[in-house]
Amino acid sequence: MRLKNKVIIVTGSTMGIGKAIAEKAVSEGAKVIIHGLEEDLGTQVVSELGDSNAKLHIEDISNAGAPQRLVELAIRSWGRLDSVVNNAAIVAASTILDTDKEFLNRILEVNTVAPCLLIQAALPHLIENHGAVLNIGSINAWGGEHNLLAYSISKGALMTMTRNLGDSLFREKGVRVNQINPGWVLTENEVARKRTHGLSDDWFEKLPLVYAPAGRLIYPEEIAVAAMYWLSDECGPISGQVVDLEQYPMIGRNVPKDANTIPHR
Repeated sequence: MRLKNKVIIVTGSTMGIGKAIAEKAVSEGAKVIIHGLEEDLGTQVVSELGDSNAKLHIEDISNAGAPQRLVELAIRSWGRLDSVVNNAAIVAASTILDTDKEFLNRILEVNTVAPCLLIQAALPHLIENHGAVLNIGSINAWGGEHNLLAYSISKGALMTMTRNLGDSLFREKGVRVNQINPGWVLTENEVARKRTHGLSDDWFEKLPLVYAPAGRLIYPEEIAVAAMYWLSDECGPISGQVVDLEQYPMIGRNVPKDANTIPHR
């Protein structure tokens, strides 16, 4: 098993991509800290994975001391910490016209500042075990859609942090830091968001091929499989890398003017 005996914190893992990564990590031999805001969903995940394989921590990741409490739970439960997956994030629509200071700060606190502080809190243990950090970004980090301004800013900053720490922490401390940028993934939250936009419950079955050449969106489990490489020792000395996981190239792609668009991706 690729992650045998490794202990991993996965933030935002009560559902979606984080849950899929946690489940896959356990199947590969790891122990995981499940984290999120939804206690009922988190309890269900732990029940499915088994109490010997997973522990639950419910708290807003941006709360003062939250990163340290996650680290302490991992050490208290299994005596070590090998990896951190920074997946928790707020995905909220905003443009230059309606992004005020309070909103922008909130997005940055959760999506960018909290991941930095969790790495900082976990660092002594990551150094001890020559561990790894995997940041979950977004293809919106490269510029983003006009109606995802604050979110795109936060993911762009996360990407810069990944490259910075991926160099300095590996060179000085032996800790790898990498990032994957998922494209459009079919998560529970994405389905719910589209429902609030007035779309039918089967909207994801009728996507324009220009946005989903495969005829469907990416599944969380497919992102999870890719995450295993970066968390395992198979990754070797590779650090400071950002990999886009999308069906098509985000940069330099020409979208036909008559393309049928679905807003607020």
